[in-house]
Amino acid sequence: MTSHGSSASNGKFGPVRVGLLGIGTVGGGTFEVLRRNQDEIRRRAGRSIEIVKVADLDVARARAIVGDAVEVVADARGVVEDPGIDVVVELIGGYGIARTLVLEAIAHGKHVVTANKALLAVHGNEIFAAASKKGVMVAFEAAVAGGIPIIKALREGLTANRIEWIAGIINGTTNFILSEMRERGLAFDAVLQEAQRLGYAEADPTFDIEGIDAAHKATILAAIAFGVPMQFDKAYVEGITRLQAEDIRYAEQLGYRIKLLGITRRRDGSDGEPPGIELRVHPTLIPARRLIASVEGAMNAVWVKGDAVGHTMYYGKGAGAEPTASAVIADLVDVARTFTSDPENRVPHLAFQAESLSDTPILPIEAVQTAYYLRLRVADEPGVLADITRILADARISIDAVLQREPAEGENQTDIILLTHRTIERQIITAMARIEALPTVLSKAIRIRLEDLV
Repeated sequence: MTSHGSSASNGKFGPVRVGLLGIGTVGGGTFEVLRRNQDEIRRRAGRSIEIVKVADLDVARARAIVGDAVEVVADARGVVEDPGIDVVVELIGGYGIARTLVLEAIAHGKHVVTANKALLAVHGNEIFAAASKKGVMVAFEAAVAGGIPIIKALREGLTANRIEWIAGIINGTTNFILSEMRERGLAFDAVLQEAQRLGYAEADPTFDIEGIDAAHKATILAAIAFGVPMQFDKAYVEGITRLQAEDIRYAEQLGYRIKLLGITRRRDGSDGEPPGIELRVHPTLIPARRLIASVEGAMNAVWVKGDAVGHTMYYGKGAGAEPTASAVIADLVDVARTFTSDPENRVPHLAFQAESLSDTPILPIEAVQTAYYLRLRVADEPGVLADITRILADARISIDAVLQREPAEGENQTDIILLTHRTIERQIITAMARIEALPTVLSKAIRIRLEDLV
């Protein structure tokens, strides 16, 4: 194990020596914010925090960023194996080499700070177990919602609460796309191209638009909120690629907005269904009057309900060089403060003590309870709506609102839009199969979940 920066000089603790893996957008932001605010950070941490070694495949570009005072290497193992490094900051991303390097850093007795939500959602249980065994920290505030300190809020600020649910806009790319579709009435493909041109979406936007990035983050939030292991493979994930401009328009007319939400909710079994935890990412109608519905552009917001505190919401930039760097450096300050504290009394990685993690299951989507927006393309004939409502009634699904469009001139078909009250997903699946089999229903139904978040 290293000395973890505990050397003394003039009665003061020596600097925390940091090795940085990857100096792209976030790494460069971390270096700049740490340089710019070094006096403020030193006063808060009780010692200086210095990046002393950087690993990046593009050595020349890295040297141009950090100058001559910082050692730059191409091989990341030159950082994780360096006995003079106290903390390794992993900003490489992905599941592969990042996992290997984080585990090697832990094995060498180094604390780890990471912004890698994919790594933690998929391999977090293994990483936290290794860190606990070695007596080091893995800090990951930057992994969820960029500069918004939601991890610290859940692990510490809300620790007295039994968390009931979390609902978050936790992917800025999809929120930008949905905001533009609503404001400008454009189709998904057109707005995606605009998002790519502006740099909000990657050249390959799959992780964002298919909901995978948000599901990684929701998995982490669920683990911290409910004291369960990371279970990304149990999450239900649905992206925004099938959303159509008319559904956003109809939702607006009904008093709702559509957002891609990461939702995790505790179910205690009082409704007759088995207890468990919902973990899902999908487009969601939410009432326009709710504060989270007004979160536009590339911004993030996380709404939490605790039994004691009630509703709290956390809003800010969910990505970008300096917002994410803010979270990375906050973790470095936390690590610096722990060097003089009892390792047994650190805040646990997942907020609950490791031996007290729950085996409460993640519920399959068929067991989730929510309300629904349904859009049906139907023949303009008498009795069509009556047939549909009869099938819903047979399935014990009650209707909250109906919007029936007049057919365009010369057309003999139209849209019927229904909002239901809350029901179990398996019941809506069964009912929709019967409805879609009606000869007057002309295409597969559009079905979007609806949450009131109260």
